[in-house]
Amino acid sequence: MTGSIEGLERFDSPGKGRGLRVTRAFKVGELLFSSRPYSYVLSVNERSCYCEFCFTRKEVLARCGKCKKAFYCNAKCQKGDWPMHKLECSAMTAFGENWCPSEMARLVARIIAKKKMQKDRCVSEKMLLIGEMQSHVEDVDNEKREMNEADIAAMHRFYSKHLEFPDQKGLLTLLSQVACNGFTVEDEELSHIGTAVYPDVALINHSCLPSVTVTYNGTSAEVRAVQDMKPGDEVLISYIDLLYSTDDRNNRLRESYYFTCDCQECKTKSKDKAKLKVRKLSDPIEPDVISNMVRYARKTIREFRLLEMCDQSLEKMGAIFDDTNVYMLHMMYQAMGVCLYMKDVDSAITYGEKVLKPFTQLYPPYSLNVSSIYLKMGRLYMVMERYSMGVSALKKALAIMEVVHGKDHYYVTELRKEITKK
Repeated sequence: MTGSIEGLERFDSPGKGRGLRVTRAFKVGELLFSSRPYSYVLSVNERSCYCEFCFTRKEVLARCGKCKKAFYCNAKCQKGDWPMHKLECSAMTAFGENWCPSEMARLVARIIAKKKMQKDRCVSEKMLLIGEMQSHVEDVDNEKREMNEADIAAMHRFYSKHLEFPDQKGLLTLLSQVACNGFTVEDEELSHIGTAVYPDVALINHSCLPSVTVTYNGTSAEVRAVQDMKPGDEVLISYIDLLYSTDDRNNRLRESYYFTCDCQECKTKSKDKAKLKVRKLSDPIEPDVISNMVRYARKTIREFRLLEMCDQSLEKMGAIFDDTNVYMLHMMYQAMGVCLYMKDVDSAITYGEKVLKPFTQLYPPYSLNVSSIYLKMGRLYMVMERYSMGVSALKKALAIMEVVHGKDHYYVTELRKEITKK
């Protein structure tokens, strides 16, 4: 890949293994490269909203005549998707409501099919990169091991008609590789669309001070600079949500990717004081009280909560934590999502207004999380006919999206139209 893309090269990154670095300067917002996926799968929840083949979002799509569950832009897209869709089409018809492989199982099944197709032709560079992807099969905990075994059972049940599987060890290795190297494809509001494997993008290492961000244009991943880069700089993305404190970020990295970050932010913990701010009370809060509340907050935010439970948790944490504390922000953002699901726009706006300013202060510049919340709030204001506030929020979202998605991206051009209509 990198040999044919001007300005990039692979190298051995000290302590990280392989990596990518730039061989020329890149400016903020500049596209480093675009990558087609080795394999990908649309989320079941997004069927009828997106084309199964090209991930184009459309109001009217044509349905597969056999299974009636896959949707396409046209006959060309349907034909292009058939080598992958045929793995599922007859099974969905045969099993009906009992057809229930996870998204991970569906993606791995497609990777196995793609490997077989390529072996029948020739060995491609992408296939070699798939073989190089990191695997931590020996490090998975019992919960992940049980999930992997359930996925293997589902693949044998739903895909055996079309696929010959590796042995148990081979399947576990592949599942681990995809878990560590797969990408969640998201829309402009960071809603989940599907999952994909991009061997080229998987070469990029993590930092809590990323130099690039990854966005999606159809099924393609686009890598753009969010910092000015000079020749020799390593290309770095964030694998996780950067809102949280250093300890939390590294706990998440160890749980999912089996390493600890040693970037400058993790060494200095310069933002931790702001992220873990506690209330100013007449009597100082004892350290053990804060520690206990942190443990409670960590446990709480990992679990889905109904709105009443979100409110209860916020009340309990609010006795100790400032409203700008990241645990409070997470719970308020989650409550906002529940309100949106319940179509309670007023309450969603109330929660959104509480998280908006802290998000802009705690996330890095040109953050997708910040553009997403501006976008959500702008559209909510429009629904409530608060047009000036809506346009203002949408314009702030647009300014970030023009950098991270590119000025010609479909999401950006559609947002410009959305703004000018108001």
